[in-house]
Order: sequence, then C-alpha cells, then structure tokens
Amino acid sequence: MTAPQHFSDRRKIGPGKIDLDRGETLADGSPNDGDRIEIGPTRLAFQEWAAAGLAAPNLETMRRYRWERLTRHVVDRDYGAVLMFDPLNIRYATDSTNMQLWNTHNLFRAVLVCADGYMVIWDYKSSPFLSAFNPLVREQRSGADLFYFDRGDRIGPAADRFAAEVRDLVDHHGGGNRRLAVDKIMLHGLRALEAQGFQVTDGEELTEKARAIKSPDEILAMRCAVHACEAAVAEMEQAARDGVPLGHMSEDDIWSCLHAGNIRRGGEWIETRLLTSGVRTNPWFQECGPRIVQPNEIVAFDTDLIGSYGMCVDISRTWWIGDQPPRPDMIDAMKLAREHIDHNMAMLRPGVAIRELTMNCHRLPDNCQKQKYGLMMHGVGLCDEWPMVAYPDGHVEGAFDYALEAGMVLCVEALISPEGGDFSIKLEDQVLITETGFENLTRYPFDERLG
Repeated sequence: MTAPQHFSDRRKIGPGKIDLDRGETLADGSPNDGDRIEIGPTRLAFQEWAAAGLAAPNLETMRRYRWERLTRHVVDRDYGAVLMFDPLNIRYATDSTNMQLWNTHNLFRAVLVCADGYMVIWDYKSSPFLSAFNPLVREQRSGADLFYFDRGDRIGPAADRFAAEVRDLVDHHGGGNRRLAVDKIMLHGLRALEAQGFQVTDGEELTEKARAIKSPDEILAMRCAVHACEAAVAEMEQAARDGVPLGHMSEDDIWSCLHAGNIRRGGEWIETRLLTSGVRTNPWFQECGPRIVQPNEIVAFDTDLIGSYGMCVDISRTWWIGDQPPRPDMIDAMKLAREHIDHNMAMLRPGVAIRELTMNCHRLPDNCQKQKYGLMMHGVGLCDEWPMVAYPDGHVEGAFDYALEAGMVLCVEALISPEGGDFSIKLEDQVLITETGFENLTRYPFDERLG
C-alpha cells in the first residue's frame, strides 16, 4: 500500500538527522536493543524520519526537563509533593507505561514527586521493572491499587498503608509539608491521606500547567509523531480510495488502517472512534461503525491518536471519495472550514490572551452555529491538554484568564455541520506557538476535490 500521490512531505531538513546506525544507542539515546523493556519507535518509523530529515529527541534530556518542571511547580506552589494517578501524568513524570488503557479505569499506578525532586512510583506488583530504565525514578514500590475489583472489602486497610508510605516520604523529602497536590484518587485513598494530616489540593492544575510548555526535545518528539501519524493517514486514505469503489469497505475497515499504521511505527492507541461517512457525518460525533461506504460520499475523521513517544497527534481531514464531483454546497462548506481555521490560526502568538482569541474568532453562519465544534482550540501534548479556547457562546469568565506562551501546542478546530444537513466537514491542525508567532506542524494536505 502506497501513500496517495498528492501527499508530499514538505518538512525542512535540519541538523541532527536521524541515523539508524548508531551502535549501542538509537538516535534518541535509547538502547539499540530489540530485547529491551523500554518501548519506543520501530525501525520503520526511524527509517521514515531519516528520509524526511527529521531530528530525533534526546530522551534523557526530555525526561530531565519534565522532572525538573514538575518539581519546580511543586516548590512554586509551596506543596510538599504532587501525587499522580493519571497514567498520562505518570508517563510525563517517568516516561514509563503499563497497560495504559486498563490503567485509565483501574488506577493501580501512582507517582510521587517531592519538593526535593525525589520520585517514587507504585506500580503493578508484578512489574516494578517497567520504569527501571529511568534513573530519575528513585524507588519502585507497589500498593496504590485502591479500587474495589482488586481490594474487595479490604480497601480501607490498603489505603491506610499507602497513605502512611506517602506521609513518610513527604516527611523525608518534602520537609514535612502536609500540603499535597493530587490529580485523581479513589475515595478511600483521599480519606486515608486526609487522616494522615494532609491538606489535599488540586493536582490537575499543577500537572496541566507543567505539561503545557514543551521543551525543544518534546517538540522534536512531536514532529516525529506527527510524521508517523500522517504516514498512517496516507495509508488509510489510499485504502479508502482503492476499496470504496469496490463497494465492500466499511467505516471500520478504513479506520483499522490508521490503527495498524500507528502501531507499526511504535505508536500506542487511538482515543476515539471518530470516522464516519456520508449522512453519518451529520451530526458529528457519531462513532465509526459497520456502514459500507458508498462511492461519491464524504469520509471525515479526527485522529485523536497517541503515537510515537506517547505524543498525541490530533488532526482532522475530510475526503471526497468517488469519480463524480462533490456538490457545490460541500465545496462551499470546505472553503468555509478552511477560512475558519486560517483566521483563528492567524491570531496565535505568544502573549495573546485566551479571551482575546475567543472574542475575535471567525464567526460561522447561523445554520452552522448549533452543531459547531464544542471548542475552538485546545492544548495538546501527551493527550488533549490545557488550555481550552471556547467560542464566545461557551466562554466562562475567569476560567481561562491566561496568555499563550512560546512552547505551547494548540489544535485549531473547524466543524462545518449544517443544521438538518446530510454531511459535515471536519478539519483540525496542530500548531506550535513560537517566539514570534506560530508554526503549523500539520503537513497533510486538504482534499483538492473539495477545494
């Protein structure tokens, strides 16, 4: 399967091109050992990045940046530590993974970063070795699993033991400061921490702000992840254009190509099922299903993809698949979607207030207001992240009184979904805030058939 001919990579070749023959280490500094425990990109991904002239991140530098940033945010808020259960926050802190999707609804891992930088992970009892590659993780323990399936009617004692361990660590490495930031925690765990004298405060505010500003190595990792995602999207598009005219290709068949391409390059998972066709594109947010895509229909999708290095690549495109021309109203809607993205993206620069983005945004026509996208822009890193930029009718005073900073990455959304219509156009680009303005990291072309 080859990429569609209209897809061409326009990245510049920069210094530090990826070299596959680095002896004991790969270009990102990780061990060149196929038997290692640490996960990472595949040889296919490295080959494609080398051909595109992309530089790999230095993972050791990236991990230290994240650890230092979390520690600084703990100290700046006068906390003794931050305790994290969210698997994406744990990935940020340690760069280690363990059954990520299962962990999202069974919180069996936890990481504590103390005010002096001492970092401890509680992992699955049979797999403490999964973070051992990272020397910034000073201890591996177990016992943070405080959910009913695992503990039954003895959650309380388990929570007490865990909270006592946290207290001891904070006494030694957090100066005994009982102000503890926690991102997500089960009810018994919260009560046990409070019984130990902790003043539990909002850890999500800390972690979201820490993750918002990307280091140079994180940007390199994201560029690599975007390239890998777009290569998989090209394979998906080619499969759709080859298969739909034969009359036997379902939405699920098309969507599976993106999953396969992501995994083949060392990506991890896809967070949603947002690919639909024909009349199922309106209203948006119907999920991918068994519908057979017919020739001369729209196919629209939103990747929501967790790719190489755990980086999220959240882009959207809409294709016209068929040998007949699309309807004029579809072409007009595509033009409107592009105007929407272009106008809103042009406002991006460091120092601009989020409220200013909201109030000066491109306005959609009345028949597209009710079904417009739920937000105008959002941050992105290891997943969809802070901040959120609302449309004027969704703006809440005081919720996002912040200005953009260089190093943030935002996804700029457009959904043209006419009320009572039989199609939608979905577009989304991933954009880096630079020192002087912005850079669109997305290279995948728009469908020329739709304009």
